[in-house]
Amino acid sequence: MDHSPVTAIEWADVVVVGARCAGSATAAALARAGRDVVVLDAATLPSDTLSTHLLWPAGVAELQRLGALDEVTALGAPRLTRAYAEGAGFGIGTAFPAVDGIDYALCVRRTGLDGVLARTAKAAGAEVRQRCRVESLVWEDNRCAGVRYRDSGGAMVELRAALVVGADGRRSTVARLVGAESPFLSVPSGRDCYFAYWRDTVDSARHIAAQWREGADLGTAFPCDDGLVLSLVQPPATGDRPGPGAAERRYTEAVARIPALAERLRGCERVGRVRAATHLASYFRRSTGPGWALPGDAGHFKDPVTAQGIRDALHYGRLLAESVTEVLDDPLALDLALAAWERRRIAECREIFHWTNRLARGEAMRPMEIELYRRAATDPELAEITTGIFSRTRRPAELSTPVRATSLLLSALRRQPAAAVFTDVAREIRGAAHEWRTTRTTLRGTLAPASTPPEARSARSTALGEQHV
Repeated sequence: MDHSPVTAIEWADVVVVGARCAGSATAAALARAGRDVVVLDAATLPSDTLSTHLLWPAGVAELQRLGALDEVTALGAPRLTRAYAEGAGFGIGTAFPAVDGIDYALCVRRTGLDGVLARTAKAAGAEVRQRCRVESLVWEDNRCAGVRYRDSGGAMVELRAALVVGADGRRSTVARLVGAESPFLSVPSGRDCYFAYWRDTVDSARHIAAQWREGADLGTAFPCDDGLVLSLVQPPATGDRPGPGAAERRYTEAVARIPALAERLRGCERVGRVRAATHLASYFRRSTGPGWALPGDAGHFKDPVTAQGIRDALHYGRLLAESVTEVLDDPLALDLALAAWERRRIAECREIFHWTNRLARGEAMRPMEIELYRRAATDPELAEITTGIFSRTRRPAELSTPVRATSLLLSALRRQPAAAVFTDVAREIRGAAHEWRTTRTTLRGTLAPASTPPEARSARSTALGEQHV
């Protein structure tokens, strides 16, 4: 617990820690509803952050609901109107399904995107304070009642609020301080992630979001703002801590192992360094408690292989605000609303969580997956379902109905060794059974109360004492 003297005490309805996707969406919705919202961010905005920043139509639709789409569009990222996925020599090309009239994807670099989001929250009426680092929480009667933070001048300030929203990412300070840092479900990724920007060629297909699978490697090309293309590769994870030059080497080697990606980048000039995200794990953390909530990556994270993070941060940040705005003055009603919001996010994200973890295994395509690509290359309905899963307009379960699964199995047996096919099917059955058990136990949507952090247990006697010295 921080014992620095407090130089000022302030009050707000809500304090949001983190001014990026989840934080700005939460703050803007609350401020528009007439609530007094203060947003704290340790960084100077706009600034970059590690992110693959693709928004499927569902994510673009969230920008539209937030009132930020026009300004994001002005950043210059092209509309991505076609999706293309290729594996085992079969290519699947589709249009995007529309979500609230949005039928295109966008890939917008985070410096520009986050700057727009922070300005949108401010325009909605939220106060955004930069270079402010939260160091501890205020507890009163076992409730989170605010934060203590160092402002840009180094002074310690206490900010009291009915709700503290930790929208501060995977390494969330708020999650640590409320005792929710350790996930209640975590699935390590089988892939590492490396990405870089390239100056795109004038004759390239800048309306296509493309992904290729080659052996155990996965690579993408997403045209983005300023005439660039974001190219990401996800080779199998090594488990090693990358040393100097490892990111550059692994990225270059992975691109070379994916001929179609190398061809897409032919004639392009790389801009800047290779960035890396390794030792990834998808997870759910306990995300609500008395007076606190964790939207965005602070509470739930999925491997970047399906590019769901920004959409979910915007979507569930907005829903969090809508859930609590009318009950902030009633602690019991607030806690019930927070718990209902958390259950909703778990219920709605369970299936895409499992789907993402399958794609993140870091292994070569198996017989049934190859057959799915083969069929989808000539079956528009199957191709549309596949693209719709990423946009959250279709469910992964639609790919494995009994009729479709039987048809794919028979087709695979005609083309591939029976032993390999049945081994694959047996593995998928075991995996599906494990996911079913996880969904109905760990992810059943009802959670035991979080453990009370030590700070909260002692807060009743100190909350009014030490900070007024």
